[in-house]
Amino acid sequence: MAIQWYPGHIAKAERQLKEQLKRVDVVLEVRDARIPLTTHHPQTAEWVGNKSRILVINRMDLITPKTQQLWTSWFQEQGETPYWTNAQQGKGIREVAQAAQQTGVQMNQRRKNRGMQPRPVRAVVIGFPNVGKSALINRLLGRRVVDSARRPGVTRQLRWVRISDQIELLDAPGVIPAKLQNQEDALKLAICDDIGEASYDNQRVACGFVDLLKRSPDLATGDRTSTSSLHNRYDVDPTGITGESYLQDLAQTRYQGDEERAARQLLNDFRKGLLGAIALELPPS
Repeated sequence: MAIQWYPGHIAKAERQLKEQLKRVDVVLEVRDARIPLTTHHPQTAEWVGNKSRILVINRMDLITPKTQQLWTSWFQEQGETPYWTNAQQGKGIREVAQAAQQTGVQMNQRRKNRGMQPRPVRAVVIGFPNVGKSALINRLLGRRVVDSARRPGVTRQLRWVRISDQIELLDAPGVIPAKLQNQEDALKLAICDDIGEASYDNQRVACGFVDLLKRSPDLATGDRTSTSSLHNRYDVDPTGITGESYLQDLAQTRYQGDEERAARQLLNDFRKGLLGAIALELPPS
């Protein structure tokens, strides 16, 4: 199943981002809690260089606490500290702000040692489209200053925002790789709506979503398997059938045979958390 995108404005934003990164002290990398590996841009290490990086994993409300703990342990084993947030509700924002401020303290101490005046720490928020970067900035500021919506491609311009006397933030458009060879990763991005301006078939993505859940029965929602969430919400059992057959059954049962409507509803319900807390990735074993 080919998933393609045509990120003309993203290519432009990447060039601008690289230029602005020269002025930045710390990078806030925002990822999607449902797919924290897939929403890691392969060029992040190159962009960050020797700058400080704060790993923010947003949408913590869309996975279970058990899954969150598994990821926390895994990241800590990699030498990283994940900061979990729900930017829409403001959860975890204070800890992110404190981490950024601490970076500023260290930066200004180095400036003082060189005889330079202190200044606000300059941070940039980067990540894939629609992972919650603008919502994070609005929560850090305490009011809405940048557009935020549950759809990719809302931020189109690089923009500096002063959070406080200690922090200045650069809100950057979502940046995705120019090419993504792994189609399963592309599928996950499409399912989660983290792909930006893209070309894909909703019905194929919905079928792929069901098949992904069926291949990964250990991705659990509490004490229920992920596929049982489909059965419980729609009263259509996915057991023993393909994603394509499930979509056909769902359309016949609930949407008068309209498979496009069924596909959109299925994807929207997952994206809004109405199917329960479902992770599409677990830490590598």
